Amino acid sequence: MQNPRSSYHTNFLLYLADNSLILGHRNSEWTGHGPILEQDIALSNIALDLIGQARHLYQHAARMMNESENLVADAAMTEDKLAYLRDAWDYKNCLLTEQSNGDWGKTILRQFLFSVWHQLAYEQLRYSKDADLAAIAEKSLKETSYHLRWSSEWVIRLGDGTSESHNRMMLAVMELWKYTGELFAPCAYEEAMQAEGIGYDLSAIHTRWSVCVQEVLTEAKLPLPKSEGRPLLGGKEGIHTEQLGYILAEMQFLQRAYPGCEW
Repeated sequence: MQNPRSSYHTNFLLYLADNSLILGHRNSEWTGHGPILEQDIALSNIALDLIGQARHLYQHAARMMNESENLVADAAMTEDKLAYLRDAWDYKNCLLTEQSNGDWGKTILRQFLFSVWHQLAYEQLRYSKDADLAAIAEKSLKETSYHLRWSSEWVIRLGDGTSESHNRMMLAVMELWKYTGELFAPCAYEEAMQAEGIGYDLSAIHTRWSVCVQEVLTEAKLPLPKSEGRPLLGGKEGIHTEQLGYILAEMQFLQRAYPGCEW
């Protein structure tokens, strides 16, 4: 059985991995449906980047779980088990990442709001005392930098575009803003990892996130909500919206229908 300290560590890794996996899956739903071929491919590549990051984090978490619980052979934890054989209440992704795609503008804004946080989190995590996590963060920074640049350019393009695109982006801000507060509401495993020099400082990330988001929304001529209001919480502790159930039903079907299947 994992000790509390090890459990906090693995839960923190799962939080990072689940965020990337779920948002990656959401983005992949646009493959073949993007507004133009170039951007269809761009978003598909972002999805692949996120799922690749999730794989590295799941592998690291699985190694930790196997070592702490002495799991071997068939009982050993694997990246596939973590991705495909957990139930919705075991997932720790923030609620923002599981929200429906909606139109192109909503998808773009969701990616932008998350990418700002993601970039700032990895900038800190590359100095983590967890050497494996630091290496994953260092490698992922190049990818998240592109995700942020690409999504911010699209937010500006749509927000400062036609009246139709502007109104759609306004609606997207109204729909998604209430989920951003959870990114900065620390849970027990985040606080524990920050105290040990493994995690990040959410307060510092929040300050920089707010500045970056305000700059882009201002350039996009989109009004910044006066506050995040009362944040919708729960994802970090396994309490999700119904959206996650639909994602898992599709994403996990093959593995659950044919356990242990291999190509």
